[in-house]
Amino acid sequence: MSKGLPKRSEDYSQWYNELVKRADLAENSAVRGCMVIKPYGYSIWEKMQAELDRMFKETGHTNAYFPLFIPKSFLSKEASHVEGFAKECAVVTHYRLKNAEDGSGVIVDPDAKLEEELIVRPTSETVIWSTYKNWIQSYRDLPLLVNQWANVVRWEMRTRLFLRTAEFLWQEGHTAHATKEEAMDETVQMMNLYAQFAEEFMALPVVKGRKTENERFAGADETFCIEAMMQDGKALQAGTSHFLGQNFAKAFDVKFATKEGGLEFVWGTSWGVSTRLMGALIMAHSDDNGLVLPPKLAPIQVVIVPIYRAEEELNAISEKANEIMAALRKVGVSVKFDNRDTHKPGWKFAEYELKGVPLRIAIGPRDLENGTIELARRDTLTKSTFDLSSEPIEIMIPKLLEEIQDSIYQKALSFRKEKTTEVNSWDEFQEVLNDKAGFVSAHWDGTSETEDKIKELTKATIRCIPLDQKEEEGKCILTGKPSQGRVLFAKAY
Repeated sequence: MSKGLPKRSEDYSQWYNELVKRADLAENSAVRGCMVIKPYGYSIWEKMQAELDRMFKETGHTNAYFPLFIPKSFLSKEASHVEGFAKECAVVTHYRLKNAEDGSGVIVDPDAKLEEELIVRPTSETVIWSTYKNWIQSYRDLPLLVNQWANVVRWEMRTRLFLRTAEFLWQEGHTAHATKEEAMDETVQMMNLYAQFAEEFMALPVVKGRKTENERFAGADETFCIEAMMQDGKALQAGTSHFLGQNFAKAFDVKFATKEGGLEFVWGTSWGVSTRLMGALIMAHSDDNGLVLPPKLAPIQVVIVPIYRAEEELNAISEKANEIMAALRKVGVSVKFDNRDTHKPGWKFAEYELKGVPLRIAIGPRDLENGTIELARRDTLTKSTFDLSSEPIEIMIPKLLEEIQDSIYQKALSFRKEKTTEVNSWDEFQEVLNDKAGFVSAHWDGTSETEDKIKELTKATIRCIPLDQKEEEGKCILTGKPSQGRVLFAKAY
């Protein structure tokens, strides 16, 4: 199954593209720039979605749904917002087709032009804040904590499955608060929630930080983010949380009556993660044999493969496999018994290795005689024999899955530490970027001009100003001007 899969060391980009397709995660669609997420890929996204949705609800958020179409005039109400998204917008101008008179097919009916063009949602701040004007009158209506699961369209010319497509799936939270402090607390809380999800479920270590003014979300006063390291040394922004101040409240005149009887604009936030997390999951953990999935997000955590020659042997193995499955399912482990007679065990081993199933159990006639099973771990590609009488399988397997989850996280954490370098000069900065890649911790003078110049010269951007940044006087690597602390640079997806 993984035969011919490009090696990461030879062509990382091709390795990624091939793996996404061969592991049955996604494929390019007939619509340029869009993708079809296949059932196996979508089942991973569903597990992500379920965990995030649970976490959102535990922090007091509820789900709603808002229109796909946004009146063009809405985007004009917040100047920096429209400037940030104008080049990526898909626009609906007509509402009807008709048959061409020459019989060549359907054409746009010129008489069906919309009075006002509609934008296919690139993000929903404008349409949601226009709605919040009707929902919020008093301090009693606050805070308003809403999330929606949706698709968005941002017209991309250069696309890559999961990482950058014209249409993608995501969630977007939009909250309204009575005070600046409450809104800021919400913004930080959601960044921390994303970091917790990435580390506990995706086994993906992240750096929490603030974006520079250049990298801020269009229309936000402050953007917080989590940044992750991929195996090729490039960074990937894995989630963002935005403090919107009163910008959208003022744009859409969303005011509330205070306890004291006054009238004030509300304070807002927005935050989101997308199917880009699928790309992060693949690139952070997988190897030259295929996917490596953390057990907490694997659609199939354990697969049982029978090894037999005669029908009687299969029947006996099936009985034992059914016992194991029943015991594991009682403790919440997802398990599959692959008793297909259309493929040999070796083919099945390769298939589940390619698809990243964390744990494989093989059972043959000799195992039945000895009361054992063979265990194969996907993360380490190691095999061992387990005596079924030594410990109940419903205790042993969950412990082993936890060990695999932690092992995958620790490996990614060690890699990130190895790929994070402090530098103090421009020459050193360029050398590390070119030869080692990864996160480069360096001093910056705090100006947009310097940030732009570094990006122009090296293609590296400031990924974030880490929240745990220590105050440290230094000199900017490019200009030599004073700096109060280090920021993280990297080339990024």
